[in-house]
Amino acid sequence: MSYNIIIDRERCIGCGVCAARCKNFEMKDDGKAYAKELEVKEIGCNREAADNCPVDAIMVNKK
Repeated sequence: MSYNIIIDRERCIGCGVCAARCKNFEMKDDGKAYAKELEVKEIGCNREAADNCPVDAIMVNKK
């Protein structure tokens, strides 16, 4: 099974919680988060990043 990582960059407030929780996430120069891999085979820390986003800007969906 694999998962798609979706970030609503308009909703993102650039707090950095996702990057602190999961190395798949980094902050761009514009202060917004992005995922290095948008499709992952194992959910791993991506779910933790999504669950801890204060504005629910990250979605992890089964593919």
